[in-house]
Amino acid sequence: MPVKNNNPKHIAFIMDGNGRWAKERGLSRTAGHREGIQRVKEIIRASGELGLEVVTFFAFSTENWSRPKKEIETLMRYLDNFLEGQIKEFVANNMRFRVIGRKDPIPEYLQKKIERSEELTKKNTGLAVVLALNYGGRQEIVDAAKEFAASVLKDHGLLEGLDCDGFSRYLYTADLPDPDLLIRTSGEMRISNFLLWQLSYAEFYFSKKYWPDFRIAELKEAILDFQKRERRFGGIDAVKENN
Repeated sequence: MPVKNNNPKHIAFIMDGNGRWAKERGLSRTAGHREGIQRVKEIIRASGELGLEVVTFFAFSTENWSRPKKEIETLMRYLDNFLEGQIKEFVANNMRFRVIGRKDPIPEYLQKKIERSEELTKKNTGLAVVLALNYGGRQEIVDAAKEFAASVLKDHGLLEGLDCDGFSRYLYTADLPDPDLLIRTSGEMRISNFLLWQLSYAEFYFSKKYWPDFRIAELKEAILDFQKRERRFGGIDAVKENN
């Protein structure tokens, strides 16, 4: 795939369809999640090779706690195994690992594994791999508003100077660029309370394939589609306007 100046720097993924993929094959939902994790690993490697700066995966939402307890426990165990296996690769390939979302009620053993993984890779300067875990977009904005309000109580001058860029510094993603491209699999066409603030000017790409079937070829196809789009951020195309 040719490298162009308008490559996306940050791609966010809503990994949908693990359960349906498994059901169509007569497998358990957890088998679908297990296969989906393999796609995450492949996409991370490919993203590094393609020169992306950030990839963010919607791994577990605040609403997902309503799923059966056994499925949640399995997902948490899979995530623990993922970190155990991937951390060496992150370190070896200069990748930085981050988790965004609320810590509680994520199991303590997993919180410790996450903290260790973040600490070991925090100085790396290559691809940033971000997992949105126990994450909700509305909750993030509320948490940011609370943090800003607490800051105002200490320094009343902050209120008058607040703008969009200033508010962004209170979000979970304060040190990350906003996504250029959102990819959602399984044919669903909604963002499901994901990165509501950050996706304001992102391009959306919806794939009909279930996440376990979303391979590197599909990633490249999405990037090529992105490269063909004109991103005006509310402005106009000056060349076309003058013709």
